[in-house]
Amino acid sequence: MIPLSFAQRRLWFLAQLEGPSPIYNLPVVLRLDGALDIDALRMALGDVVVRHEVLRTVLPARDGQPFQQVLAPEEVGEVLRVAHAVEEQVAGLVAAEVGHGFDLAGEIPLRALLVETGPDVHVLVVVVHHVAGDGWSMGPLARDISRAYAARREGHAPGWEPLPVQYADYTLWQRELLGSEEQPGSVLAQQVAYWRDKLVGAPQELVLPVDHLRPTTASHRGHTVALDVPADVHAQLAALARERGVTLFMVVQAALAVLLSRLGAGEDIPIGTAVAGRTDPALHDLVGFFVNTLVLRADLSGDPTFLDLLGQVRETSLTALEHQDVPFERLVELLAPDRSLSRHPLFQVMLSVQHLGQASLKLAGLRAEGMLTADGTMTAGLPSRFDLEVTLSEVTDDAGRPVGLRGSVIGSADLFEAGTVGSIAERLVRVLSAVAVDPLVRVGRVEVLSEVERDRVVVGWNDTGVVVGDVSWPVLFA
Repeated sequence: MIPLSFAQRRLWFLAQLEGPSPIYNLPVVLRLDGALDIDALRMALGDVVVRHEVLRTVLPARDGQPFQQVLAPEEVGEVLRVAHAVEEQVAGLVAAEVGHGFDLAGEIPLRALLVETGPDVHVLVVVVHHVAGDGWSMGPLARDISRAYAARREGHAPGWEPLPVQYADYTLWQRELLGSEEQPGSVLAQQVAYWRDKLVGAPQELVLPVDHLRPTTASHRGHTVALDVPADVHAQLAALARERGVTLFMVVQAALAVLLSRLGAGEDIPIGTAVAGRTDPALHDLVGFFVNTLVLRADLSGDPTFLDLLGQVRETSLTALEHQDVPFERLVELLAPDRSLSRHPLFQVMLSVQHLGQASLKLAGLRAEGMLTADGTMTAGLPSRFDLEVTLSEVTDDAGRPVGLRGSVIGSADLFEAGTVGSIAERLVRVLSAVAVDPLVRVGRVEVLSEVERDRVVVGWNDTGVVVGDVSWPVLFA
């Protein structure tokens, strides 16, 4: 039996605990205008499922232990389903498809629905469960569907080169590489020791400016607001990163730590981030769940300057990357933090600064317009896996010059009102603007309130003057 990867095992465990859920679905929704060859698209999706074994892998269990079972292509059946609807029905059909709960034990982790709304007008919904894909996977998946569709329109199968490995090979290689934490000198033992040291004493739950008490069980409903950093601030932040020998991600992480601290989260700020996990070139063109999660801890005690904090963040990030092979799921098991169905373990705030180009599905003779993408380009209605999730992507012009950072903040609806999430997004932009102008500012002096908010607090809320009539104090007291 082929075991699950460490990342897959955690999602399998959550599925057993919570039942089928759309929380880990990766949806892509496209409006297609033009003459679509439905048969070619159907065969192209079948070609991709044959090419990437993980897309036809189910996760049954034997004696309580899950394993990967790769289905033969003939066992999969048709992947694409076709429906006919009027425009008013499209949103409901898309929502139902995106919200599908996969049965991982017997259902392949890929669904595709084509909704025909009129002559040469279609909406394509493709949903991959996270157990079989990640953000990087959307690139190879879109490219392979595009190539297969072009070939099938011409009447033949795609002539691509065979993949050097499959996801099941990676799973076995991962376990062989890491070894066991009981083996002295193994990669896993050494890296686990590093993380034990780095995370000792870290807060189990970050104090955030919430509107509601944390429920017993998270609903995973989220409020999403846009995050837009202007071009001039983007350019200043990029220049600061070059001057200090850091990445733009490190600058944003330090600024986010400042914001959270100034909002009352204290001086010890753990923030989660994702790394691609594709350390071998043989994995680059593979669809699969490779992404790993790191916990980056920032210490704001002593009121350092932003530059001092940035230096600390740089050192922490670089050493964390040197120890990125320990699967986060395994780290959670070994460190055994207090587990709760209401919050994410080890950190509750997630940060992503993306540099990958958006996955693009190019179907010959069609114009494809994205409605909802897995990387959050249009995020309305996306679920919340964390208390706060901050995502940014760099936007540059043809010459490579910064023209802004675009993204979103997703806040848990269990904890925040939509307006609060919006104010957090605005304050993050304010902090980024402040440290871009003056990186030597002490973090305790970074202003997070707007002039209107500051006036409301300092003047409005402190306006205790009351008009009093011409009466004596004893009468007023009575």
